[in-house]
Amino acid sequence: MTAPAVLRRAAGPDAAAVADVWLRSFTAALPTVVRPRTDDEVRAYIRDVVVPARETWVAQADGGVVGMMVLAGDLLSQLYLHPEWRGRGIGDRFVALAKERSPGGLNLWTFQVNKPAHRFYERHGFVAAEHTDGSGNEEREPDVRYVWRP
Repeated sequence: MTAPAVLRRAAGPDAAAVADVWLRSFTAALPTVVRPRTDDEVRAYIRDVVVPARETWVAQADGGVVGMMVLAGDLLSQLYLHPEWRGRGIGDRFVALAKERSPGGLNLWTFQVNKPAHRFYERHGFVAAEHTDGSGNEEREPDVRYVWRP
């Protein structure tokens, strides 16, 4: 039996593993969404901006990073899990942590095509508040803003 994942703040040395989780998860969950950035650009952005300058959390298990979450005030801006680590409660723990860090409420965006994410967030009390045509995101992909209020 594998030890449970540990949630902790990300540090500089985690950046490559965080980028790897992001890339694997995005590719697996959103195969029809065209990414506007190359893998190398994503890796550089996570290394140079996300990990050092954002409230970035990782889930660590089996000696590596298996999930990542980024908070920006009341915005849950990113939550990605390594595909092999889905369904093990890590996402639930990340959402609980986000609610603890932002007890007044949370907002997040997810693509309209990502139905599993809709079900996941709705299960955690989030409600769809806005649907867009995608003109406000880099991917130009229709999205949904979800809101959680305690």
